[in-house]
Amino acid sequence: MSHTLLRASAAAAAMLCGSLPMAAQAQSADSSPETAWRQCTAQTDSAARLACFDQWASAQPKPTVIGPSSPEPVTTQTAATSNNDSGAQAQLRPPAELVADAQPAAQPNGGCRDASFSEVSRFWELEEGTDCGAFSFRGYRPVSVMASGADEINRQPTSGNPVNSANFERPYQKQEMRLQFSVRTKLASGLLTSADSKYRDSLWLGYTQQSSWQLFNSKISRPFRNTDHEPEIMYVYPTTAELPGGWRWRYSGVGLAHQSNGQSDPLSRSWNRYYVMTGFELPNRVNIEAKLWKRIKESAEDDNNPNIQNYLGRGELRLGWNVNQRNYLGLTARGSLNGHGKGSGKIDWMHTLGEGWLGGKSNLRLHASFFSGYGDSLIDYNFKRNVLSVGFSLLDF
Repeated sequence: MSHTLLRASAAAAAMLCGSLPMAAQAQSADSSPETAWRQCTAQTDSAARLACFDQWASAQPKPTVIGPSSPEPVTTQTAATSNNDSGAQAQLRPPAELVADAQPAAQPNGGCRDASFSEVSRFWELEEGTDCGAFSFRGYRPVSVMASGADEINRQPTSGNPVNSANFERPYQKQEMRLQFSVRTKLASGLLTSADSKYRDSLWLGYTQQSSWQLFNSKISRPFRNTDHEPEIMYVYPTTAELPGGWRWRYSGVGLAHQSNGQSDPLSRSWNRYYVMTGFELPNRVNIEAKLWKRIKESAEDDNNPNIQNYLGRGELRLGWNVNQRNYLGLTARGSLNGHGKGSGKIDWMHTLGEGWLGGKSNLRLHASFFSGYGDSLIDYNFKRNVLSVGFSLLDF
C-alpha cells in the first residue's frame, strides 16, 4: 500500500511540475492581467490552480494594504501563499480591468424631502431633484387638531338669500374643536417645460376639509356645527428670476376651486372660483405667496351666499418667516380690493416638536393661531368674530 501512495504522490508532483510551465507559457503568450487571471481560474485541479495563482501574484506589484486590526502590512504575495485554496482566492483581488464596468452604488434621492433644496421648491417640486412622483399623497395645508375659543358664535346663520337664513337659534358654545384635514397629489409634470430643463411644471389635485365641532357642548349631544369641503385643481409653473437682496421669484400658477359645507337649506353654503397665484422666497427664511380669485357667477335663486367675495375677499397675501430652526411665524391677509369689502387677518405661530424619522426637522408642530374678521368658515362668511386656537398640526408629509 505504501508503494501505491508513493507512486500516486510522484504522479501528482509530475502533473504539478508539468502544469507550471504550461501556466508560465500561457502567461507569457498573453501577459495581460485579465488573461492570466482567467487562465488560473479555469484550472480544475486545486493544487494546479493554487500554484497558478501563486505564480500570478508573484509577478504583480506588491502594494501594501494595512489591515483594520493588524499594524503589520499585508501584501498580495503573502495572501497568495496561503495554504487554504478558497482563502487564497478570497484574499486575491482581480485586476482593475475586471471590475472597471461595475456601476457605482446609487445615491439616495430625497426628492421632495431633500433638504438641499429650498422649502418652496420641495413643496411644489419645482426642480428635477425634488420630484417625489405622481399619484402619491402629500400634505397640502396643515393637518390640525386644535381647541378654540371665540368672542362670538354664530347661533342663527343668515344670508342675503332668504332661503338660506335660519329661522331659529341653536345653543352653540363659544368653545369648540377645530379639525382640518388636507392632502394633495401630483397628476402630471413636465407638461410645458422642456425635457432638457432641470425645472418642472406640475398639475395637482388637492382637497381640504375643515370642521367646527361642539365637543364641549354635551347639552346638544356635541354636534359638528359646520364642515367645509374644498376640492381644487391647480397648475404650477416654475420661474427662475433672481431679485435684489437674495430673493427669488419661484413659481406662478392658476387654479379652480369649489367650496361648500354639504348642508341643506337654510344652512347650505357654496361657491366656485378660479384664481391666479405666484410665490417668492428668500430661501429657507422668508416666503411670500399672493393669490387673486374671481367668483364664477350663479343665478340669484341658486346663490346660497350673495356677495360672499365682499366678505371673504378677492385675494390674499401670505407671509411665512422661519424665525429660527424651530419657530415659524405666518401672516395671512384677505381683502376685497374694491374698497367695499370686509376681509380678515390671521397670525400663525408654529413650534417644531421632536426630530424627523431620518433625523433633521420633524413635521409635527405645536400650533397657535389668531383669526379676526369675516369668513372663518363658510357658515360664518358674513359673520365677524375673533378666534384663538391652540393645538397640534402636521405639515407636509
